[in-house]
Amino acid sequence: MKNKRYITLGFTSVAVALSILFSTALFASSSKEETKKETSRLESLAKFTKVISIVEEYNVDEVNIEELMDKALDGMLKNLDAHSNYLTQKDYKKLKVQTNGEFGGLGITVGIRDGALTVIAPIEGTPADKAGLEAGDIVLKINDKSTISMTIDEAVSFMRGKVGTPIDLTIVREGESRPLSIHIVRGIISIQSVYAKDIGNDVLYVRVTSFDKKVARDVAKAIKKKKSTTKGIILDLRNNPGGLLDQAVDLVDLFVDNGDIVSQKGRHKSDAKTYTANTSTTVTKVPMVVLINGGSASASEIVSGALQDHKRAVLLGEKTFGKGSVQIILPITNKEAIKLTIARYYLPSGRTIQAVGVTPDIEVLPGEVKTRKNEFAIKEADLKKHLEEELEKVDGKSDKKDSKEVQDKAKKDIITPDMLNKDIQLKEAVDIIKALMIIKG
Repeated sequence: MKNKRYITLGFTSVAVALSILFSTALFASSSKEETKKETSRLESLAKFTKVISIVEEYNVDEVNIEELMDKALDGMLKNLDAHSNYLTQKDYKKLKVQTNGEFGGLGITVGIRDGALTVIAPIEGTPADKAGLEAGDIVLKINDKSTISMTIDEAVSFMRGKVGTPIDLTIVREGESRPLSIHIVRGIISIQSVYAKDIGNDVLYVRVTSFDKKVARDVAKAIKKKKSTTKGIILDLRNNPGGLLDQAVDLVDLFVDNGDIVSQKGRHKSDAKTYTANTSTTVTKVPMVVLINGGSASASEIVSGALQDHKRAVLLGEKTFGKGSVQIILPITNKEAIKLTIARYYLPSGRTIQAVGVTPDIEVLPGEVKTRKNEFAIKEADLKKHLEEELEKVDGKSDKKDSKEVQDKAKKDIITPDMLNKDIQLKEAVDIIKALMIIKG
């Protein structure tokens, strides 16, 4: 028994010794790795300082240390990704004006795609929209300045300016044999983000142009107003450049009663966050079709992708832009800051949006429905009335007063068959929503 006890104690002593030895080895290895990392950091910083000193002393043009540091920071952040950048005192001030004040602009959202400054979407009703800019247009020049190697913030600062002042953009557009020149006069950007119209007696069309702080509330209000007659909803997110994340989450929450909506994951656990749906906020369960295209980005991709993953809606149109990263502004002094990408968005299925976008369930390219109308096609019951109308055309008489005014007023609240024929994507969406309504019964 004594021998067994000594053997057991012996084994225990060996195990403890090995454990201590292994822990010491791990500690030594970890400590060595940390020392190696710190040495590498110091060597890199020393190299950076040496280059700064050499450039400051020998560069053909005299340049001071402040300028060199600004250029170094600018270059470093530009090379991280298309959305990170260094904000100088001037840039930071402009950003605050954009966030808090009123400014003159064009009304477009731009992004970098394949190294080129690209129009994500013109905002409906703005100077850019009225001038004819389209999603996917590549901006080659802003006035006489080339956009090659230009950052998004630099481009925005050039395009923003005093209300009423002109600007010329040279753009490259798919299908055009040569660059186009677009003349735009800057205006105050005032946006109505939500439009609601009727299609027939039982389909509600909701257009969301951007995600401002009132989007979810306004959409819910429009749905509740027509809830008794609505059997299907078409949500139009085409050319929607995005906006506030919380509004995208709240919008999905109107249609989905449980499960994840979107999550964000970064380098650190503190950057990770998951947004989920709540049953109490769901306002309708009627069939849905969502319209998307290459101008749908960021928040609109979260909405369309989440509804697709939950099988809550049929997506129709074209592949979206593919902007699924999270940026924050981090002040480094009282007057300067950096904009840094800290996380990426992930849809409920786990797929990413960044540089991939959302693919529609049914791909439909934009265009018109070609129709041929027989103006003289009438039924016998309509013959007398029709002939009276033809006689009025000959005699130049008409009892219809202010018919154009009545039609224009109606167009604000309804989408007519003629309007559908001019938008083949919307026409297809209506056909699909009617089929879904029939299936649901």
